[in-house]
Amino acid sequence: MLETLFSFAIATSLLALSPGPDNIFVLTQSIVNGKKFGLATVFGLISGCLVHTTLLAFGVSAILKESENLFFAIKLFGAIYLLYLAYKVYKSDATIILSNEHVAKKTTTQLFKQGFIMNVLNPKVSIFFLALFPGFLFSDTISTVLQFYVLGFIFMAVSLIIFSTIAILAGTISEKIKENKKIGFYLKWMQIVVFVVIAVLILM
Repeated sequence: MLETLFSFAIATSLLALSPGPDNIFVLTQSIVNGKKFGLATVFGLISGCLVHTTLLAFGVSAILKESENLFFAIKLFGAIYLLYLAYKVYKSDATIILSNEHVAKKTTTQLFKQGFIMNVLNPKVSIFFLALFPGFLFSDTISTVLQFYVLGFIFMAVSLIIFSTIAILAGTISEKIKENKKIGFYLKWMQIVVFVVIAVLILM
């Protein structure tokens, strides 16, 4: 059980560190408006994960009770979707663009709400949770709903720590990205490897 949860935490850490719309958005807000505003964005984004976790917990748990074959189909879909994401990253440009242009000044409350709405209304987050979480269920005796919430809170806690660190160290991180032209290449391949490894873990 602990091995599975540890593997999930490591996978989440690597995913949170990989450049994506969320952490780039946090980084930009922190650079332009300050750490406090970056952190408000982080708390909004992470809060939205609770909604996706709840939908997943009750939806997939009900499916699991109905059919083990259907549940396996969900896990197979998850693995295929992660491999598809790996392919998309492979085909994408490795350049990380930090644009400070037209970043409107907003209050911390507005940024919290924006982060929350960005996350909740993004269907890709729901699909990603559906692809990732079922492969890391860790017990035959604990309620699947509870297991999904445990995974959800681990995902939220790890992402909160990493995104908050990005917000606090925004200036330093952005300078390193601008200085080191190869960092985008390394992060791109780290993301590809993580997606492929998680896809294999889900099937196993």
